[in-house]
Amino acid sequence: MACDEALAALAERFKGRRILVLGDVITDVYLEGKISRISREAPVFVLEHLGETIILGGAGNAAANLQSLGGQAVLVGLVGDDEPGLATRALAESRGIEVAGLVAEKGRPSCTKTRILATGEHTVKQQMLRVDRVRPYPPSAETLAFLHRALESLLPTVEAVVLSDYGLGILPWELFQRAMELAAPLGLPVVVDSRYRLLAFAGVTLLTPNVAEAEEAVGEKLPDEEAIVRAGRVLMERLRPQGLLITRGPDGMSLFEPSGRVTHIPAANRLEVFDVSGAGDTVVAAVTLGLAAGIDLLSAARLANYAAGVAVRKMGTATVSLEELKTAIGRFGKA
Repeated sequence: MACDEALAALAERFKGRRILVLGDVITDVYLEGKISRISREAPVFVLEHLGETIILGGAGNAAANLQSLGGQAVLVGLVGDDEPGLATRALAESRGIEVAGLVAEKGRPSCTKTRILATGEHTVKQQMLRVDRVRPYPPSAETLAFLHRALESLLPTVEAVVLSDYGLGILPWELFQRAMELAAPLGLPVVVDSRYRLLAFAGVTLLTPNVAEAEEAVGEKLPDEEAIVRAGRVLMERLRPQGLLITRGPDGMSLFEPSGRVTHIPAANRLEVFDVSGAGDTVVAAVTLGLAAGIDLLSAARLANYAAGVAVRKMGTATVSLEELKTAIGRFGKA
């Protein structure tokens, strides 16, 4: 119990930590309807519209989790000059996220992921369909120059950096590379969440792939813990980060350190998994706040594990508050 209390006390150090997030900003749209009948036009359900919710996704979700866990998020990214883009900026501002580095490019459609949720008389809400709107082309020279200036002016004001690379083909590699170059002389921890180009991020503080991303990086399936350990050591040798945290869903996480130590952290809440959408962003937010606060890597990873245990109990792209995190530590700490 004393250990749990100590971990909860460490989480208090998240408060006020200023973190820059650079990455692919996504607008998550949830359309909810009640199943009313089968269509006469096709063998599909007809939904009676109940409502629509817009949530920050992608790098925006990482920023939202940083904010809800007690930090101060500074978002640098790109949206379209359209209704979803305006909604994204308004949502970020309403959460207290700084958006001076968020640019709306004229003529570009914002990246959106629209999920259709259905419910019946005696059924829980279920996702029926997802519609993605992504235009994978790089920003204009003017927009790119703005983003470079934003990094140069904002990085000296923060305590850590999150690179949230969803692989949408929107932000060019040179922008992530520039962020790493600027962070290095400032001594800023750099935490990377990259879906498709993990191998490009050598020498950063921490990499946070899930199992599928680690499999792609090493070019083989990782069916068990032994295979994950082998892959983790290969990635540590090749990329030389200060840490590698492989998230493993219901099997928890595996933390690799330069000393050769490997720590398997059991899932804090594997019996109450409801929806894993965005849980990786929660992990990244919590572990980055820990590193920014000077918390050791293993303790920061344990805090992130508890935060993920809260996130997966929520429907859709979700955030976790500092109070929810501390409650989870008390609740699941003996497990």
